Amino acid sequence: MIRTFFVAVLLMFVALSSAVIPAPAQRKSKKKQTSVSKVMWEKVDVSKRDLFLGPGGVSMKPNVRKIKFLKEEKGGATKKFRIKDGSGKEWVAKIGKEAQSETAAVRLVWGIGYSTEINYLVPELTIPGRGTFRNVRLEARPENVEREDRWSWKENPFKGTRELQGLKIMMAMLNNWDLKEEGNNITLLIDKGSRSELHFVVSDLGATFGKTGYFNIPIFWRLGRSKNNPDHYGGSKFIEKDDDGDIKFKYVGRNPGLFDDISASDVRWTADLLLQLSDKQIKDAFRAANYTASEIETFARAFKEKISELDNASQTKLARR
Repeated sequence: MIRTFFVAVLLMFVALSSAVIPAPAQRKSKKKQTSVSKVMWEKVDVSKRDLFLGPGGVSMKPNVRKIKFLKEEKGGATKKFRIKDGSGKEWVAKIGKEAQSETAAVRLVWGIGYSTEINYLVPELTIPGRGTFRNVRLEARPENVEREDRWSWKENPFKGTRELQGLKIMMAMLNNWDLKEEGNNITLLIDKGSRSELHFVVSDLGATFGKTGYFNIPIFWRLGRSKNNPDHYGGSKFIEKDDDGDIKFKYVGRNPGLFDDISASDVRWTADLLLQLSDKQIKDAFRAANYTASEIETFARAFKEKISELDNASQTKLARR
């Protein structure tokens, strides 16, 4: 009987050992999944990007027929609510003046290959217990995306690259006067199954499409600034030149030194990307933000004029070399 007992124990030990054998493979698989590549910009076919639906495409469109209020989001100057839509997707709803400008800005930045948030503009949205609001920006909170640390304009893995310089140029083009050193920049860890990607994103693009102000002086830099204003955006100055013909941007806002190290070749690279956008794509970006027909025309015309300024300025500067 004792012998039978020891045989049973031995068989049990063998069975448990066999069950554990696959574990190293599981650990290896998990390690493989956690390999992370860093992304800010990717080469894309700009001409085929849908700037009406934006980075979320048709598959991520929110189902707003049934909305559930989850909580109020803290932080920032704009009122925001966390909600769940009829499909079970979670969103952050932004109420106020920045909703339209951010929706359009995301599409234009994403259109030339930059990583962005996923968002949509809902013309009217009722949030139970909170009210009915017009022009609400919904920003996705996908299950496969983790919001990680903030990143700095001055210290990041893309320092010195065309990708980072091009992103700065885009901020100047959009008249984004709220370029905090880290506050509006976030990394998004995206699980893509066998691999993960860490995307470096300018998350808050609401302070755009107006004018940047009058002074680059602490405290006073806020004077004269605006956002989401087609007339102000259309009348704003973009590029100015000094006696040496260097390309300088007329930027008045936070972090003005950000544009001091941009070269003519950086401008050329960015202009070549933007020139691939069609008139329809540019208008679609503003149409997605629920602007009126006349506002769309004003914004689109001003944005195209800034592309031409980039194109002409870089050609002139490079021709002098």
